[in-house]
Amino acid sequence: MENRDTETYPLLTPLNHRQQNQTTTVVFNAESNDISPITGAGEFAREFLVESKKLWYLAGPAMFTSIAQYSLGAVTQVFAGHVGTLQLAAVTVENSVIAGFCLGITVGMGSALETLCGQAFGAGKLDMLGIYMQRSWLILNATALILSLLYIFADPLMKLIGQTKAISEAAGVFALWMIPQLFAYAMNYPIQKFLQSQSKIMAMAWIAGVALVGHTVFSWLLMLHLGWGLAGAAVVLNCSWWFIVVAQVVYVLSGSCGEAWTGFSFKAFQDLWGFVRLSLASAVMMCLEVWYFMALILFAGYLENAEVSVDALSICTNILGWTIMVSFGINAAVSVRVSNELGASHPRAAKFSLVVAVITSFAIGILLSLVLIIFRHQYPMLFSNDPEVRKVVIELTPMLALCIVINNIQPVLSGVAIGAGWQAAVAYVNVACYYLFGIPLGLFFGYALDFGVLGIWSGMLAGTVLQTLVLFIMVYRTDWNNEASLADERIKKWGGA
Repeated sequence: MENRDTETYPLLTPLNHRQQNQTTTVVFNAESNDISPITGAGEFAREFLVESKKLWYLAGPAMFTSIAQYSLGAVTQVFAGHVGTLQLAAVTVENSVIAGFCLGITVGMGSALETLCGQAFGAGKLDMLGIYMQRSWLILNATALILSLLYIFADPLMKLIGQTKAISEAAGVFALWMIPQLFAYAMNYPIQKFLQSQSKIMAMAWIAGVALVGHTVFSWLLMLHLGWGLAGAAVVLNCSWWFIVVAQVVYVLSGSCGEAWTGFSFKAFQDLWGFVRLSLASAVMMCLEVWYFMALILFAGYLENAEVSVDALSICTNILGWTIMVSFGINAAVSVRVSNELGASHPRAAKFSLVVAVITSFAIGILLSLVLIIFRHQYPMLFSNDPEVRKVVIELTPMLALCIVINNIQPVLSGVAIGAGWQAAVAYVNVACYYLFGIPLGLFFGYALDFGVLGIWSGMLAGTVLQTLVLFIMVYRTDWNNEASLADERIKKWGGA
């Protein structure tokens, strides 16, 4: 077995050793610089340590970035809970339903870059990365224009789907104020995937960290100290997201990305249809997952004592979102690792990176769940002053802990699917598991059997478990040699030069 300790982070250089003596065209050879087959526990442990270093080099900063960016909305919800129950419900509905719906589309369409940029970087085609990002900007901003209608008509839409008059009107006003955030989403996620594919994660982490600190301070100042309420929340949240976008654009334009960014180009307008197809497949895959959790909030709004149900569930989903951001850091890392290794024709390394990621994410999920169970009587006080809301949250904590463990594995498998370019196939899996199985089962438990919020959540969690099992089977049965041989073909098919 070759010694790979001398190349701790080979993914950081776009041309691998094999390419030093060959042309940059990738010719598949499973033995070329790939890891050797693992035959014993000692070899597994040694390779696990090497791969863990590569994974955490990416996952650590990516995890922090995901948590920091997610926390912008979560911090706003925390302060809104101290303004009033109606304000918390309004922010939660806008953040989870309107913004959540649009976020699913923009993140999903932007995730096409994880496949294309990751495989192009692994194959040494650096000049295409900047072109891919510009194409994604064009497509996502055009999409944001259409999605802005949801923000404009949020009030009647919320009433149409059965939300209470008070919550709908408050959420509708807040949604109008949050339109600038939608276009920040459209700019941000293509930049992130562009930087992520090159392992330039630390810059993103620093920017997100500064944004979170400023966001927390100004949210307290405007929402509570100055008494601006929801208006203050909107001002700070919009400014925080646009700070992230502007700072990342400045980083890219400063020349920090080398050959990956050579300036704006008319090539961004070429081959758009192939790129649109992959973007749409990615959007459907991601949206079906994001909307699934959004539906949980909506269904809770139809129960008796809707404000308490929505508030309690929003606290749980808020915490679940934070923990999912941890797994999303590993999701981002494994997506880069798989796409880079497939682009460089290293099928065994791609497969082993998946194994390491799943084990790591599962262990983190267990640890987070234990912490939550231990402090289940304390943490609800951070989110609400209402004793009835806190009581419901405590009752839901065991379900939340179980959900954290499961949802720490599922995003990692989704990251592998994105890195390998399986978005369309996973979209069908999501439809079947989430919408044909999970939601009907949740509605049956919650309404027919009168189990309330716990019943809705239990049925929908069953859908997540089924989807995770199906993804596991897909990954287990994958011919990784074939995936590596098709990587260059995918790049050309979806808009590569």
